[in-house]
Amino acid sequence: MIETLEITINNKKYNYSKDITLQEIYMEHQGEFRFPIILAKVNNRLKELSATLTESATVEFIDLTTSEGNRAHLNGLIFILQYAVKKLFGKNSDILVQHSLDKGLYIDTNFKLSEEKLLKIKEVMIDIITKDLPITKVTIDRIEAINYFKEIGDFTKAGVLRYNTNNYITLYRLGNIYNYFYNLMPTSTGKVKDFDLTYIKDNGFVLRFPTVYINNKIQKYKHHPHMFEAFAENKEWAKIIGVRNSVELNKVVSTGKINDLIKIDETLQSNSLLSVAKEINAKKNKVKIVLIAGPSSSGKTTTSRKLCMYLKSFGLEPKTIGMDDYFVEKEETPLDENNNPDFECLEAVDLKLFDKQMANLLSGKNVKIPTYNFSTGKKEYHNEMQLEEKDILIIEGIHALDNKILTNIDRSKKFKIYISPLTELNLDDQNRIPTTDNRLLRRIVRDNRTRNYSVEKTLKQWPSVRLGEEKYIFPFQDESDVTINSAAIYEIGVLKTYVEPLLYSVESTSPYYEEAKRLINFLRLFLPIPADAIPQDAVIREFIGGSYFHE
Repeated sequence: MIETLEITINNKKYNYSKDITLQEIYMEHQGEFRFPIILAKVNNRLKELSATLTESATVEFIDLTTSEGNRAHLNGLIFILQYAVKKLFGKNSDILVQHSLDKGLYIDTNFKLSEEKLLKIKEVMIDIITKDLPITKVTIDRIEAINYFKEIGDFTKAGVLRYNTNNYITLYRLGNIYNYFYNLMPTSTGKVKDFDLTYIKDNGFVLRFPTVYINNKIQKYKHHPHMFEAFAENKEWAKIIGVRNSVELNKVVSTGKINDLIKIDETLQSNSLLSVAKEINAKKNKVKIVLIAGPSSSGKTTTSRKLCMYLKSFGLEPKTIGMDDYFVEKEETPLDENNNPDFECLEAVDLKLFDKQMANLLSGKNVKIPTYNFSTGKKEYHNEMQLEEKDILIIEGIHALDNKILTNIDRSKKFKIYISPLTELNLDDQNRIPTTDNRLLRRIVRDNRTRNYSVEKTLKQWPSVRLGEEKYIFPFQDESDVTINSAAIYEIGVLKTYVEPLLYSVESTSPYYEEAKRLINFLRLFLPIPADAIPQDAVIREFIGGSYFHE
């Protein structure tokens, strides 16, 4: 007698034979989705479509419109891209995934590229996708996997697996090549149809794809020169000191040289910020306002306070203002789509008052500056401010780079700074470390330490935080005069010691369990780094504690 299982999908019950795979039933529900189904959740546990159903369960199918599905979609594209490159230009040709750039990924090649070659790569990728080739999951002994990557000359990938303590490793096969990805994968090439390629330079291009923040469309590419240059500078520096990926960082830790790396990196960070202070000082006769913005957990507070110290060393007297103190009164606060107060939209700021007071300050008037009382939802006026000859305003806020603020003040009087932790490390040539993951780890640690938030509460808030950044911060990054990278090259190893125990608090029944597990699996690839040698003025101290500026 064939044993049957009761499978619940979209609140409907279906009967299937035991040991059926998700791959065998997903097509019955594909019509309910705009994009190809790429993964599934079985009893809240994320699964690839190759997974077998052995007991009655609730199944939720997933396409690229979710963060998990989008991640798998991108991994599939990277694998297809690598396969196409090797098919066209030989087995020694390869790609190096570098960093995000305008809702896409900037990728280098180890051979000279041209627009014609890139077009050919795209054509081959489309052919591979059209043929719907299988992406096969293979479990092998870890030592065998290490030896395989050594044999094909991928010593970085072999090094990554050296720090993975599992006895067995999951690899993925496409045609005649194998690769390692630390996230889940699609089961075939036909499930990752949406992409485009944009030529940048003779060995670099951008892989573009739909994301959950642009209505799951591929937007027209827009180059961000400041961001691109900042990444390039930090990648070059990482290359010079020989710490370009997790393997090389782990080697520094395992050989007892991490304290030297921390000192070198923090010296570079300080010198970079000092250069910005020098640039502002050189324009002191014109520039009267410094505007600072960046996404969540970028280290804006530490960076702005440290910048103030440098400006003082040049004889300037910085005076700080937070745009949060200019929120409209509680009853005037706009509501979001869920009828909750929306403090992130520009309309939540009393722009008329803000613009008027900043103009009055620049004209030398004495101004009563508000302080926003979040308990009462009212502005309170206790402090007065007046700018002297050597004074300069430092304004920090989510909308600080938006050109809709301070329209009554000439652009030449403003100096705009964009701050973000532009993570220069990769795991290996095809597995990058997203800047958003770096910021999320920072936020989990800080929220728990300073607000007593659980990991689940931070993970629950994160999507809305990210949505606010996409709406109100990222569109204005090109308005900046400089981009400051606040990431430390060593910080993932430091964050690991603080955040890893917290992530284990998330129960398997939690809707955030899979995200916590993903971060745990990522952190396992790094050796822990103690915080003893980190100076008190380092940005990372803003999150782990012990900051000169916060405690």
